[in-house]
Amino acid sequence: MMLFTEVRGLPVVPPAESGPLGTVTSLAVDIASGAVSHVRLRGGRLRRESALPWDAVRAVGPGAVRVRSAAAPDTVPPRHDLLGRRVLTETGSGHGTVLDVAFDPGTGRLLAVFTTRGEVPADRLLGLGDHALIVRAG
Repeated sequence: MMLFTEVRGLPVVPPAESGPLGTVTSLAVDIASGAVSHVRLRGGRLRRESALPWDAVRAVGPGAVRVRSAAAPDTVPPRHDLLGRRVLTETGSGHGTVLDVAFDPGTGRLLAVFTTRGEVPADRLLGLGDHALIVRAG
């Protein structure tokens, strides 16, 4: 298990001995599949933000995110970061703010969301938008 906050700031390293592709800025999530969909990174000559699909990731460890190849990054998916996002139940009740997210670094599968009002199991996640993370009341 790893936390999103542990991955932020790690270098993204290709398999060749060349330098890092950039630094992780955040992890994008697909709520429908309950998994990380992309690694967002900032780097390169112009220091622009780009994204690599999760299936390009070979390993995530405490020192780096290792990718399978230095392939061109995807177009950047819409930015809906979980960290700091307001949490609402499907009935509109507040459930705090997202502090961190636990995930399996091998598969990208989300395990739990930690909010200011407690832990929310990943199977209770319903949607993520500009305004909030929506969860099933439990």
